[in-house]
Amino acid sequence: MLTLNDISARIAGRLLIDKASLSLPAGAKAGLVGRNGAGKSTLFRVITGEMATEGGSVSLPKNTRIGQVAQEAPSEDTPLIDIVLRADKERAALLSEAETATDPHRIADIQTRLTDIDAHSAEARAGAILAGLGFDTAAQARPASSFSGGWRMRVALASVLFAAPDLLLLDEPTNYLDLEGTLWLEEYIRRYPHTVLIISHDRDLLNKAANTIVHLDQKRLTVYRGNFDQFERQKAERDMLQTKAREKNMAKRKHMEAFVARFRAKASKARQAQSRLKALEKLGTIDAVLESNVAGFTFPAPEKTAASPIIAIDGGSVGYTPGAPVLSQLTLRIDADDRIALLGANGNGKSTFAKLIAGRLEAGSGDVRLAPQLKTGFFAQHQLDDLRPKESAVAHVRRLMPEAAEAKVRARVAQMGLTTEKMDTPAKDLSGGEKARLLMGLATFDNPNLIILDEPTNHLDIDSRAALIAALNDFAGAVILISHDRHLIEATVDRLWIVREGTVTNFDGDLDDYRQEIVAGGKGKGKGGGGSNEKSKAEKRRAAADKRADHAVMRKKINDLEALTDKLGNQIQMLDSELSDPVLLNEQAWKVPQLAKKRAQKATELARAEEEWLKLSAEYDAAMAAAE
Repeated sequence: MLTLNDISARIAGRLLIDKASLSLPAGAKAGLVGRNGAGKSTLFRVITGEMATEGGSVSLPKNTRIGQVAQEAPSEDTPLIDIVLRADKERAALLSEAETATDPHRIADIQTRLTDIDAHSAEARAGAILAGLGFDTAAQARPASSFSGGWRMRVALASVLFAAPDLLLLDEPTNYLDLEGTLWLEEYIRRYPHTVLIISHDRDLLNKAANTIVHLDQKRLTVYRGNFDQFERQKAERDMLQTKAREKNMAKRKHMEAFVARFRAKASKARQAQSRLKALEKLGTIDAVLESNVAGFTFPAPEKTAASPIIAIDGGSVGYTPGAPVLSQLTLRIDADDRIALLGANGNGKSTFAKLIAGRLEAGSGDVRLAPQLKTGFFAQHQLDDLRPKESAVAHVRRLMPEAAEAKVRARVAQMGLTTEKMDTPAKDLSGGEKARLLMGLATFDNPNLIILDEPTNHLDIDSRAALIAALNDFAGAVILISHDRHLIEATVDRLWIVREGTVTNFDGDLDDYRQEIVAGGKGKGKGGGGSNEKSKAEKRRAAADKRADHAVMRKKINDLEALTDKLGNQIQMLDSELSDPVLLNEQAWKVPQLAKKRAQKATELARAEEEWLKLSAEYDAAMAAAE
């Protein structure tokens, strides 16, 4: 489907991609991962032809339709449903032509083609996509200009999904989605009938929706079969083998160099020394595995442990207009060691509730009791715009430590995870992730008892998200979390509250239960709304077991292929070892053509097995999804 052959790309004189190659079969669901700044978005620009390469080629089948989310969110007065419908350019052109066509044969051709592309169900399909991304029927009829930028970006995403291109390129699509939208998108990508290449730092999305991981590292592309967890395991194994091979290579080089240095000038050994020099040239070197060290997060421990409950609300309500509460009938308590995630679609009031417990909004009614001397740290993505653009991180922190020595101020900035060279950079020139680190550090500067994080991961890569998880788990106080990152929620919280229908209640279940509810269109309710028809967890487990049994044959074939590809990979590795052995090259050169031919055969077998694995995996995922 997509083939990149030895491509190189440079931005502002900096080489980001160097002789990288990639081959993705049709129907692959591939996650493109790599550190921030590695060149992932640049690779997308190369694939779409927006940017020329310095070398190499990009190959796609003729007439392949490539789709990606528009950079500019639609802001016109056109209803959302119409914006999405017009994304199918062929349908729009045919409908326009049908209004003016007079030739009976052409009219017949138009109607036949409209039937072939299922044009008459287009409005229903577009509505389903918009609904999945959070727009109800009333919202779909509203003009795009009446929505905020984040919601309009969802419309841009809906448009490209509706167009159903042959190659779908998605660059961090969950950054402007809530958890509900993310779960829906995950399921949509799994079922998508064409090829997908997605840049994402959302581990759970890459685990659930991807069957291939493409790693951009050190300017090269490496393809791994499986989801993100499998990629991590395979990469760790590959790094370990590379490190061992390098150590062996270095030992051989050291031995040969010592021989040459000792006997080069000795006449009786000169010929052997020359032989060793030639062997050294052929031996080559193996690159060291570069460690990707990510700065951690540090949340200072509370100065004093507050007595539980630190916040208690009895019959409370909150809103922005007197007499028109967004949330009401709030009866909740937060203890000193609570870890709570707020679930619920955007617009239901999660951020409003967060502002209430942070003291940013006053309760309209009811009783709200706070523990004495309670300190709260509040982080929200929109606050990134509140940073002083011309001031450095050091200048921001110095405002909070006016009497402190310069060394102490810089040490505090270092605790936020900003490197020495970034400490004096104006805030406007920091990356999104660096701004998030600075803002989190400022929000938690006063040793809070309670940290409230509203979508903290939008600009953080996977390694930085792991560092955030570690910091939250080490924090001694309470945490309230709003996030679309399911992995972050599962790794840090032990209670789920759901914000819907104008109130906040406990959700009796886990994120898998919540995911099933979202995929089912919100028919499940969890506690506080569940009916007697809701399946028990035991019944769900039995049903899942039945599904697994139904597809056991296909799963066995996939497992057999995985074992075969591992076996072939090991055989190729052993052949590579033999072919790089100086003894073979010097004393048994006649074996080289045979071994090279054998390696080529194994490589061909491996490519076929991997392609069959991808095909069967896609069929298996589709079958399991259809059975749900």
